[in-house]
Amino acid sequence: MGLLTPTNEELGRPDAAWRRRLHTVIFESETPAGRRFDKWIVAAILVSVAIVVVDSVPTFHQRHGKVLNAAEWFFTIVFTLEYLARLASVRYQLRYMFSFFGIVDLLSVLPTYLAIFFPETHALIDVRILRLLRIFRIFKLADYVAEYQMLGEALAASRRKILVFLSAVFMVVLIMGTLLYVVEGPANGFVDIPTSVYWAITTVTTVGFGDITPKTDVGRFIASVSMLIGWGTLAVPTGIFTAEMTARRHLRPPLLQLPCPSCGATGHGAEAKYCQMCGSALAAPAGENAQAAGPPVR
Repeated sequence: MGLLTPTNEELGRPDAAWRRRLHTVIFESETPAGRRFDKWIVAAILVSVAIVVVDSVPTFHQRHGKVLNAAEWFFTIVFTLEYLARLASVRYQLRYMFSFFGIVDLLSVLPTYLAIFFPETHALIDVRILRLLRIFRIFKLADYVAEYQMLGEALAASRRKILVFLSAVFMVVLIMGTLLYVVEGPANGFVDIPTSVYWAITTVTTVGFGDITPKTDVGRFIASVSMLIGWGTLAVPTGIFTAEMTARRHLRPPLLQLPCPSCGATGHGAEAKYCQMCGSALAAPAGENAQAAGPPVR
């Protein structure tokens, strides 16, 4: 699966017995201990994010600021210890550190320490909500993980087309903004080309803040054309992405085997009957079970 979400095999099980036991608890959510650990971590993430949100309300901060700050430091220390434990429980530590979840785990604790020197960074603690992406693995939502991967693949495949489209839109707003700067001028609020381009972007995207508006007839005509262009272009990136999604769905590979019920190893093929790591019998995917059962008896 690569550095984005490395598997247990890619991270490697350590040699020391206590590190192997720690690996089982932290990274193997199929085991009872690992499942309990993941559920507690998910609950801690939700509570810590809620504390940050509540602490941003001035009235709550004035009344309960000390308690909320103490609670935040408690969760930060817990997540710091968890991060260190994750490093200790894998053989290839750099693979975990530079993986997606490794970076998110580190970023989830850094803002609290940075806030000592830069108080405005405290709100960045909300980045730890990204850690909830593990919930798909914890609660065995394999189908949702597959759909998530399909979305990512479709976005990656359509990025060049969307980039070309955005380049064309940028040229349009630059031309429209420059025209409004020439036609309206500083007297009507279009003091420079960047400000005029800002107006063009809000118009083409149909946001329309209304803080700058054309006053002349020619300016209003150009604004009307910009609105029509924006209305017609909104569907282009959606169509590009939808076409890629449709193509990916038709080329979707067969379901993989579920993780091994004994050791939690993943990556088995759809035809595998036994675990490649421990030799235990594998459970077939839900689709295969349904086919094996045959049609319902009437």
